[in-house]
Amino acid sequence: MTDLSSFPITRKWPARHPDRLQLYSVPTPNGVKAAIMLEETGLPYEAHRVRFDQNEQTSPAFLSLNPNNKIPAILDPDGPGGKPLALFESGAILIYLAEKTGQFLPADAAGRFETLQWLMFQIGGVGPMFGQLGFFHKFAGKDWEDKRPRDRYAAEARRLLNVLNQRMAGRAWIMGDDYTIADIAIWPWVRNLVGFYGAADLVGFGDFAHLPPVLQAFEARPAVARGLLIPAAD
Repeated sequence: MTDLSSFPITRKWPARHPDRLQLYSVPTPNGVKAAIMLEETGLPYEAHRVRFDQNEQTSPAFLSLNPNNKIPAILDPDGPGGKPLALFESGAILIYLAEKTGQFLPADAAGRFETLQWLMFQIGGVGPMFGQLGFFHKFAGKDWEDKRPRDRYAAEARRLLNVLNQRMAGRAWIMGDDYTIADIAIWPWVRNLVGFYGAADLVGFGDFAHLPPVLQAFEARPAVARGLLIPAAD
């Protein structure tokens, strides 16, 4: 049996199945990327919920795996060379799982780099901008009298949606007919923006005709439906 006892994180979140990939996460837009990818690939894994309400993301056990105290993080007992691999950052996790399984990342160099380009579009733009808009529109920032911060992020979110809308004209997915890690990265954030953040009207989501059908197709995938709920609430 695989021994993961040398990793301190397993003392707080014991591995019932140490031969399976261990996922440490919570169902946020970044967190569900890893869960959806695991569901899509069919890799055996075990999910552990990191309780934000108990600040578990700042616990010494979690920091031993991710010193940046962000989810998701994984521990793969069967990493490169058959040795365990600990990994954080959702984009890195998506690339790693794609290469490990040979799925959802084009094999040809041009297709691979174009997919990674759109993955970085999410990591560098969509995630940070949509997240800041969520703060100023739904959470504590909504009570600030000065609406310039909210409006600045709303304008940037709308600009990014327009870029994405142009890309999706005549396409089923970001890369055309092929569903990739770029889709797994981007659509949870679009879903969160118009759903959980309630910012559809603020950003004029209805103006982007090519986005709602793709978002619906994404949500209709069985692996996506499962991944959106992982790790399950206690």
